[in-house]
Amino acid sequence: MVTFLPSRAGRLADVPSFARDIGGAESNVACGLARAGHSARWISRVGADGFGEHLVREIAATGVDTRYVQRDPHRPTGIYFRTAGERAVGSEPAGPEGAAGAAGPDAPDASDRLDVSDVSDASDGPDGAAEPLAEVLYYRAGSAAAAMSPALVPREWAWSGRVLHLSGITPALSADCRALMRELTTRAPGRPLVSFDLNYRYSLWRTADAGRRGNGEGDGRADDGRADADTGAEPGPAVLLGLARGCDLVFVGEDEAEAVWGVRGPEAIRAALPEPELLVVKQGSAGATAYARRPDGTDAVTFEPALRVDVVAPVGAGDAFAAGFLSGTLRGLPIAERLRHGHLMAAAVLTVPGDLGTPLSRERADRLVALDAAEWGTLRFGPGWTDLPSPAEKWAETAAVEVPDP
Repeated sequence: MVTFLPSRAGRLADVPSFARDIGGAESNVACGLARAGHSARWISRVGADGFGEHLVREIAATGVDTRYVQRDPHRPTGIYFRTAGERAVGSEPAGPEGAAGAAGPDAPDASDRLDVSDVSDASDGPDGAAEPLAEVLYYRAGSAAAAMSPALVPREWAWSGRVLHLSGITPALSADCRALMRELTTRAPGRPLVSFDLNYRYSLWRTADAGRRGNGEGDGRADDGRADADTGAEPGPAVLLGLARGCDLVFVGEDEAEAVWGVRGPEAIRAALPEPELLVVKQGSAGATAYARRPDGTDAVTFEPALRVDVVAPVGAGDAFAAGFLSGTLRGLPIAERLRHGHLMAAAVLTVPGDLGTPLSRERADRLVALDAAEWGTLRFGPGWTDLPSPAEKWAETAAVEVPDP
């Protein structure tokens, strides 16, 4: 979708102007993979409007194949506005069954075209300092992407690559999107490795669950009395848990798992998600832990600490981490190296204001990934670090200048 970034810090009500950019979890990952030298395809729907044209053009410019992006003449391209700051993961505690708590009297009606995330005063930022939470305003209800369904997105399109990457945002958009996600995560012959990033958005699921309850007043029937396969069905947390259990590789933030399922800590998250062959638990500024299933059914557990980063904006870092890890997966790298590539791509995004950063060349990234633990721990990155020459490049440039003519 198209993202609008604030011209300065402050509340949405006070920001005077916004800059247009591109965003969206799955497209961010596709762009990251393409920039890392892989073949990547983005499958989605946009409106037949200027925003859709801009989005497809910019994503294609990164090297992503957009041939399967559909243009909808009747529905608009999704957009959202945000303020500077950390994204709120959730504002309602998980209930005893793992479901989110009640939305409260200010929850928007499911037919509203906008949805505002709840805003808290502060949270721990990626560097451990207290950081204001962002306001996020979505205009996605009734969008072209919300109309995705099994009929509009053939399985052969989605299963044509080595890896299919999905996110928990898509099923929050509509009943049709939930049906599509269930179709794509069904285990069947010919299915590629399916990757799933939880990407929990409380505000989107609050609206989705309100609409699910409101359609048939909880009796499983639509407004016109027809049976509705999605009305009265599982709430958002249960939907996400079911989808994650059907995937081969799952990314989940430690804070997300607690907000969605009331599960705390990597080991408890693994216990709740035993099915995926590979589970990656993102632990913020601490690092990430991967659980890889061995042939005997036990797990090989690998932890890699995060890099120290002077953060410009945190949004998009999780998608970049997934892209880095998937890049390592496609290359057949060891789990520890995949985690480090994820951290490097995340650092590239954390040091820019938008959702996409400039990744390192593969050669330079591989050199950093190969550092020993002590050297890795000394790294610290700030804005513009990916544009700086490596020490080897600096030496070559100096040597070229200093060597006299024969």
